[in-house]
Amino acid sequence: MKKIILWCISLFTSLSYAQQTESLYLSGTGSDDTVLWDFFCTAGRNSGEWTKIPVPSNWEFEGFGQFTYGHDKERINETGMYRHQFMLPETWKGKQVNIVFEGVMTDTGVKVNGQPAGEVHQGGFYCFKYDITDLLQFGKDNLLEVTVHKSSSNESVENAERKSDFWVYGGIYRPVWLEALPREHIDRVAIDARCDGTFLMDVFLSENIKHSQITAQVKTLDGELFGSAIAGHTDNTGITRLSGLFDHPELWSSEFPNRYQVEVSLTRNGKSIHTITEKFGFRTAELRPGDGFYINGTKIKLKGVNRHTHWPTTGRATNYSISLMDALLIKEMNMNAVRMSHYPPDRHFLDICDSLGLYVIDELTGWQSAYDTEAGMKLVRELIVRDVNHPGIVMWANGNEGGFNFDLLPEYPRFDIQKRHVFHPWLEEEYTNTYHYPAYGVGTHFLFNGNKLFFPTEFMHGLYDGGHGAGLDDFWNLIQSNPLGVGGFLWDLVDQGVVRNDRNNEMDTDGNHAADGIVGPFREKEGSFYTIKEIWSPIYLEGTPFLPLTFDGVFRVQNRYHFTNLNQCTFTAKWINFDYLIGTKKELAADVSVPDIPPGFNGLIKVSVPENISEYDALFLTATDIYGREIYTWTRTITPASRYAARLIEKENTDIVKQEERNDEIILSSKDTKLVINRTDGLIRLIEVDGRRLSLANGPRFTSGNMVVDELDRVAEDNVEKIQLTFKDADSRRQSGRNVITLSLLPSGWIGIDYSFDVGGYHDHIGITFDYPEDKVKHIKWLGNGPYRVWKNRLKGVSFNIWEKEYNNTVTGESWEYPEFKGFHANLYAADLTTDEGVIRIVAASEDLFLHLFTPDDPVKRNNDNTLGKFPDGQLSILNAISPVGTKFKQAGELGPQSQQNYFLSSGHAGPLRGKVYLKFIP
Repeated sequence: MKKIILWCISLFTSLSYAQQTESLYLSGTGSDDTVLWDFFCTAGRNSGEWTKIPVPSNWEFEGFGQFTYGHDKERINETGMYRHQFMLPETWKGKQVNIVFEGVMTDTGVKVNGQPAGEVHQGGFYCFKYDITDLLQFGKDNLLEVTVHKSSSNESVENAERKSDFWVYGGIYRPVWLEALPREHIDRVAIDARCDGTFLMDVFLSENIKHSQITAQVKTLDGELFGSAIAGHTDNTGITRLSGLFDHPELWSSEFPNRYQVEVSLTRNGKSIHTITEKFGFRTAELRPGDGFYINGTKIKLKGVNRHTHWPTTGRATNYSISLMDALLIKEMNMNAVRMSHYPPDRHFLDICDSLGLYVIDELTGWQSAYDTEAGMKLVRELIVRDVNHPGIVMWANGNEGGFNFDLLPEYPRFDIQKRHVFHPWLEEEYTNTYHYPAYGVGTHFLFNGNKLFFPTEFMHGLYDGGHGAGLDDFWNLIQSNPLGVGGFLWDLVDQGVVRNDRNNEMDTDGNHAADGIVGPFREKEGSFYTIKEIWSPIYLEGTPFLPLTFDGVFRVQNRYHFTNLNQCTFTAKWINFDYLIGTKKELAADVSVPDIPPGFNGLIKVSVPENISEYDALFLTATDIYGREIYTWTRTITPASRYAARLIEKENTDIVKQEERNDEIILSSKDTKLVINRTDGLIRLIEVDGRRLSLANGPRFTSGNMVVDELDRVAEDNVEKIQLTFKDADSRRQSGRNVITLSLLPSGWIGIDYSFDVGGYHDHIGITFDYPEDKVKHIKWLGNGPYRVWKNRLKGVSFNIWEKEYNNTVTGESWEYPEFKGFHANLYAADLTTDEGVIRIVAASEDLFLHLFTPDDPVKRNNDNTLGKFPDGQLSILNAISPVGTKFKQAGELGPQSQQNYFLSSGHAGPLRGKVYLKFIP
């Protein structure tokens, strides 16, 4: 190969008349744009007769064959036969015509006019093409016949692709088109454009074209010339290398995804023969052993997720809109990276990653089993030849979880001009460790405690409502603080649910195999979506979630961007006063001053503070990036729950509360409200308003211990007579006089509940609980953190506001009506639970209380209980502490400090935990 030096020339006028590559789609361009072809399926549904099928598609979704998950043992391994007729433009005479298949599952034989186009292609995730020039006829119909075997006859291909932990389909599921080129043409280019302006490009020609010239002109995407043209002569190698140096190019990164285009022309004697245009970015990606991962000389952290290409009604046949949706969801979570699991995606997804700014790990398929060397060499070439010029791709993965053929490693630099890093996901290698699903801080000289760069390419497994955001905060703090922590990739983006048209359109995730997503099959957002968004925000707001009345408006922030100064972002703020009863809020806009805070540095931002700050309940602070996308909105409360409660509780009333005792009951009554308390167990036996009874029962009772009434007293506080019940634990030798529940009835009809507990040791949750019939519940409105439920190890991602949601019985990952109604809800101030009986109004008069709003049903198809939270045995609870949740592969306790059980100190040196709430029944 002859190296050509840079020399400046003017582009000849004739270059503008160079022949372009012409394309003619035989299929549609995606699942939203299809063309009907003739189709015959050999087995399974609708088999044995010729009919029609849209192309591209996976045939299972069109009613043919058999739905198959990779673990399935019983397979019919059907074959699909396609026929399609097409006419050629007369202007294509004398040109080379290729037929291009973007992706077919799995073994594909192609005939044109009865003649084989070439050898059978094996490998379901790769682009391949045939030169069919000599098989074509002009002026009449051409017959295309494609035979697709769902199962591969190559055992290594079958094992690597089809016996895997994901859905395996059949069919022509990506576009098919014809391309027409001059007989002498540019076949492809491979570009290496570095952050210092160095530009290398290998131009691959259709044959050994001699005595010709290659000219390249870099342009902006708007078509403006950038730098001088680069030119060189062809030789007998069939490859021409062009090199150049460009001054001050705008660089590509996840934060500033600047791209250029290069127009490459083949000419001879001043006559243009062929011209192509390729997009690229000036970008240098380096993995520096013992140091870190660098983009353009800057050390970065990869905040990533694994993505399968999947849509519930079309399978792996997707379209540009789906790719854009997924990439925008990834960016919305403040991620900067995505791993292709476990195969190269549609090219439009990579185009979008380039344009929006996402670092990509592109992967050769090999799910715990590898391609043989002969097959693998062909597929590595197809992988890299198609994807080499995408600036977003920063690494290659040579298989997954043991599906490694190390003999293929020399093939990567052979085709990749950039010589990107190649690694093996989950393996400890010479310089890196990408071990999957580690426990928090695991390892002796390994991973978090090792001396190699570590970035788990799968971690925080997101089956059901476990993992992802639950536990991520601790993991990320560890990675963020470790100089060898490169980052990590959550498993995974989307629940791979299939709308089974053979099962009355049931949504099928193959049990617990495919419900692993941060979003549902149709991209419904789980609670972890917003937790990740906050934890991975490039702007980290320090401090507590509440503000004192002495707040001076100053926040300390960390700039976790790699290339963006915080003064390039936009900050807005507003002070909020909530009128909970009406359901409205009053807002006061505030100014935000942001100084020069470079990437990687800390600084102070200042929010203007009103003189009457005590009249406001919260501050909303929003950061927006340079593209207008919200980074995050933080909420900080000012008014504590105890003070806010005073606005809602009508204490002044001329009515008198009467007390009487009858057998084992204490009866408190006001004008329209009756409260009956059982003297023996201290439980509320009856709440009645205007003669209508509330079905709230069996409470308040402590959620821990076998508590029995030890003493009953009458006390007076704030001119209110109260019933004070002191409990002892019947199962414990250690007794305390600090386990107390105090009940009262205000003249206005409010029921007051004060409690304290002194139960040391480890607890999943602790507080008080009631029973209430779930089938009577309709709706809830509340002031507190929402709209999603929380876990002990997933408290971030919710915000303080007035929220509302209708009742649902969602089981995360088995149904997808989000936010889930049931579960733990944080930072309770007030709640109205609408039922068939009326409204149960709850007001918290203590800080940091949780509302346990019924217990979610357990996933039916779970393989263990790791992803289940632990709840009180009642349905409505007021709690001071809640449980964490684990992942598919890890119990909660293995996920870090926030994932441990709650520990309480029972000692005279510490006061008991307390809570105070008010209840009111409004029929």
